[in-house]
Amino acid sequence: MRLDKLLSNRGFGSRKEVKKLLKSGVVKVDDSIVKDPSFHVKPTEDTVTVHGDIIEYKEFIYLMMNKPPGVISATEDNNHETVIDILEVEDQLYEPFPVGRLDKDTEGLLLITNDGQLSHQLLSPKKHVPKTYFAVIDGEVSEEDIEAFKKGVVLDDGYETLPATLVILKTGIRSDIEVTITEGKFHQVKRMFEAVGKKVVYLQRLSMGPLKLDETLELGEYRELTDEEVDSLKNAHKE
Repeated sequence: MRLDKLLSNRGFGSRKEVKKLLKSGVVKVDDSIVKDPSFHVKPTEDTVTVHGDIIEYKEFIYLMMNKPPGVISATEDNNHETVIDILEVEDQLYEPFPVGRLDKDTEGLLLITNDGQLSHQLLSPKKHVPKTYFAVIDGEVSEEDIEAFKKGVVLDDGYETLPATLVILKTGIRSDIEVTITEGKFHQVKRMFEAVGKKVVYLQRLSMGPLKLDETLELGEYRELTDEEVDSLKNAHKE
């Protein structure tokens, strides 16, 4: 990797600004001052320092966000704030993207990364990665609904969903439920309840595969995944 690209990716400015930084002689590679922007470095082997501070290199970034309502699960949008807009500049530099989508009004767990291979594996229809949601339903959810979800319901476009697990937490005029699906059709949870004559009035994603929402994250907050969490995600899709 070119030295100027490494420094630019780590937030030291544009290529032009990095070139000026290199000319000042404050950048070292393995204790030797390097001023050539095109100097090739091996980020995982060479020690690069700026003003004596070691520059840590990461190829991939893995973030867990507690997505707030009103924000779009996209990398860019001309009319609405996106989940990428919420990120700090140093995290945006990695050019991450959301893994799958949560509706604009849906809250909860959203994985954001620049690891395209992991994203593909988690979203692959063949992998059936489970996703669990908490929802508030306008209407009394019944045992009949549980059985219908267990068999799979037919959506408004004629598609029959794979079996889903529905758990009633509280029932009444408004019901609290948890539902686990293993596919990701457009607005699937909402459409599944519409198929049994009910309406979702609040939806929050709790988990995706082995990754569970960190309950200490406020809406709009995010953090990097631990190494253990990343490993669990990478191993989950292999099962």
